[in-house]
Amino acid sequence: MTPEEVVHWNAVRRYVRPRAHRRSTGRYGELGSGQFLRFEGATRRRFLHPLLLDAASITDADLNALLAHGWRPRLTAAWLIGVSRRVSYRARIAELLLDSEMAYAGLGYCFALARFGTHEDAGILTAYLNRYLPRTDLHYDQPVALGALLYVDSRLGTAYAAPFTPPDGPYQRWVDAAIHESGRHAYAPDREQSTMERLCEFADGWSTPG
Repeated sequence: MTPEEVVHWNAVRRYVRPRAHRRSTGRYGELGSGQFLRFEGATRRRFLHPLLLDAASITDADLNALLAHGWRPRLTAAWLIGVSRRVSYRARIAELLLDSEMAYAGLGYCFALARFGTHEDAGILTAYLNRYLPRTDLHYDQPVALGALLYVDSRLGTAYAAPFTPPDGPYQRWVDAAIHESGRHAYAPDREQSTMERLCEFADGWSTPG
């Protein structure tokens, strides 16, 4: 392997693969599924304490290596960035979200932007929705991006999400197409906001884990 590949795989082994629950696929699976919200007792501690330590101590070199390849490393890196609020990665997160090259990682990007929670982050989420809500054929991260934007609005007292959410507006048109194509339940805006609130509130409490 090249030196760059060695750095990448070492970072994957250290930050992406650890697991708190014996039946999980690894940290990336626990983060992506939200399974950690149900952890209690020793399982919660096995998830929480290493995550906090890794978010605080991971180097830029390792974060860059994780963000360079694969949805699992990118998802994990975005969560570590969001937990530690490393706003220096805002531009990279924005680039990855807007490019939407890989499935599943978008939840991490939206979480990180929600954690940053500024007008600039609202602008990034707005740009994403402007680009991808008209693409009713693409089932990417439109619901989680709207949930993150609604969360940021609730923190800032703004209404960036308002143009997307009227009845028969851009978001509802995308939802109608998504339901027609996939048969899945509606992605109600208040439900998406509530999910992001749960994630961010959990992250806010990580400074004093139980």
